[in-house]
Amino acid sequence: RARSGQRASGQAAMRTFELSRPTVGAQALGVARAAYEYALDYAKERVQFGRPIIENQAVAFALADMKMEIDAARLLVWRASWMGRNNRPFTAGEGSMSKLKAGEVAVSVTEKAVQLLGGAGFLRDHPVERWYRDAKIYTIFEGTSEIQRLVISRAISGTQIR
Repeated sequence: RARSGQRASGQAAMRTFELSRPTVGAQALGVARAAYEYALDYAKERVQFGRPIIENQAVAFALADMKMEIDAARLLVWRASWMGRNNRPFTAGEGSMSKLKAGEVAVSVTEKAVQLLGGAGFLRDHPVERWYRDAKIYTIFEGTSEIQRLVISRAISGTQIR
């Protein structure tokens, strides 16, 4: 209806949701970044078999992937934030893209951080266990990951996907 010039009843509410999603994405990025930085420091300090574990290729590659995904999500959040601030339309669901990517990155990065710490990752001595539990909310509230995908797919296809 909105495309044909008629007023859609939920249009204002949906715009508000879309504009708030980069903020939620930024929160998720904060959790992901904290877990990444903690895991990086741990990997530099934890010595196993006479050398820091960061010298193991698997650990170094996991940290590289964590950093790359955080930066990719950050760019989506920055773009959507800039678009919202400058009243640019989210023609491809950019707000949803930023929230979706950042939320899923938060879950992935915190899980990898727990894994890198091994058994210590589940101890309350390390904050990664709390961040791991906290990260999941970013794939649920303000619209689940599936809803974000629905918003994006509707925006890019121009059709009412059900």
